[in-house]
Amino acid sequence: MPELAEVEYFRKQWDGGLGQTVAKVFLNAKARVGRGINAKAMTRALVGAKFMQSTAAAKQIALCFSNGAWIGVHLGMTGKLEVSATKQKLRRHDHFKLTLRSGRELVFVDPRQFGRIQFWPGPETPPWWAKIPPAILSPEFTPGVVAVFLRRRARTTIKAVLLMQERFPGIGNWMADEVLWRAGFHPRAKAGDFSPQAVRKLHRTLREVCRDALRVIGKDWSDPPDSWLFNHRWEKGGRCPRTRSPLVRATIGGRTTCWSPRRQVLGAERR
Repeated sequence: MPELAEVEYFRKQWDGGLGQTVAKVFLNAKARVGRGINAKAMTRALVGAKFMQSTAAAKQIALCFSNGAWIGVHLGMTGKLEVSATKQKLRRHDHFKLTLRSGRELVFVDPRQFGRIQFWPGPETPPWWAKIPPAILSPEFTPGVVAVFLRRRARTTIKAVLLMQERFPGIGNWMADEVLWRAGFHPRAKAGDFSPQAVRKLHRTLREVCRDALRVIGKDWSDPPDSWLFNHRWEKGGRCPRTRSPLVRATIGGRTTCWSPRRQVLGAERR
């Protein structure tokens, strides 16, 4: 499933339509990605309005229009945003499309339909956007709020805790593994065992991984360097890029998890 950086990359794909006026709206009535939307009301609100801004937060994208209307996009597992400079024939997996007066088309494609399109007429902020917690790179994300969250989930493995979007928005499976590997914490460590010093290290590493992911993947979908765990976590016989020792995989917190036993030792979180 797309995580923070992948979502940011797809957000920028539609920015070529900024400042342009919507001429036509298509929503696939048979697709579950648009469930609950009044298509006629959405069309009335968007046609004639200008596409003014796009924003990414956590694993979601918001599009704002000149009349105060909002479109929300959740990519799900296979969703992506595409743009065409000219009008194109509708394809099987095209479930939402904005045709601009210039002829440019902004298309939401989702083969497996785990994503979602949302609509809000405005002008106030939609509740589904307002409830997204502060970004990991924001000033509001402090070691203190991380410490409180870990104490409340003291018996839960840290891998499972890092996937909780109510505190770590945008962090998914590969980013959680990357954070724990860089920080040297075992994914089975209990959240309540983290010392104040370990919490500060976890907080610092979370921000580091988010910055790096946005800089590399979020910018132009570049491949991460081999110094990251990312490029080795699925390799058969993969080795830790720092210790060169074998990597291990197991299911932790319901997700396939990769770590370096030599680097990530249980008990390090207590120090």
